[in-house]
Amino acid sequence: MTVTMLNKAFAAAGAAAWGGLPFSELAEDMTAEAIAKAEELCLNPRTVLVAAFPYYAGDRPGNLSLYARGRDYHQVVTGRLNTVCDFLREKYENGLFLPAADNSPLPERQAAWRCGVGLRGKNGLVILPPYGTYVFLGTILTDQALDLPPSAPSPDCVGCGKCVAACPGGALGESGVELSRCLSELTQKKGDLTGEEAALVKAHPLIWGCDTCQRVCPYNAQPALSPLPEFREDLVDALDRADLKGLTNRTFRDKYGDRAFAWRGPVPLRRNLEWK
Repeated sequence: MTVTMLNKAFAAAGAAAWGGLPFSELAEDMTAEAIAKAEELCLNPRTVLVAAFPYYAGDRPGNLSLYARGRDYHQVVTGRLNTVCDFLREKYENGLFLPAADNSPLPERQAAWRCGVGLRGKNGLVILPPYGTYVFLGTILTDQALDLPPSAPSPDCVGCGKCVAACPGGALGESGVELSRCLSELTQKKGDLTGEEAALVKAHPLIWGCDTCQRVCPYNAQPALSPLPEFREDLVDALDRADLKGLTNRTFRDKYGDRAFAWRGPVPLRRNLEWK
């Protein structure tokens, strides 16, 4: 297995960039619990591959975060990574190759930064020119020791501070991202919000997600469009009360189950719409 062969496999899967590192190195960024979970999935984890998939479809009006308007990235990225896994399984007949996208114990952004995929944004996101921060990450965990391309850790972004200053909840700082103040997290939170949390959601135009730190980022001034049809076609830009009226959890998932905003069900969306 050569790096050239892996380059072709990831390019055929639609990845804009990829890298890899030994699991032992990534484990330095993981909790003991996360390491244990990874070892449950893969008895002897040796290598982690990470890849970035662009999703920007243009600056279209709507009330859903840009990442949630196309097909559910969990499904899309995992499916695309499965084509790479199939290729690897042909080369390593006894190997275990497990694809995942934002649903595994592996810290995807740390994996990307450790092997030099993109830049480290102050908003905690991977910046991959020319796509900016508009990329999804996915990983492949394997028990095989693969030949990997040489890499160096990702450099930091220019550090202009625009994302820190613009964050509605004040969630960004030198110590990282405080998720409890992140508006994207708050729009997805189940149950009652505090008065301060509700005020933040009410004041923002989106009912799901935020996008503020991405919109002000200079690397996103003119992002390239995604070449992937799942994120460019059949978009759901907005929802209104009529779209959700009368839907049970089951009928909601029947209608929107292929979208990333569907995982919480209709209740948070209805709550957020009532405040607009």
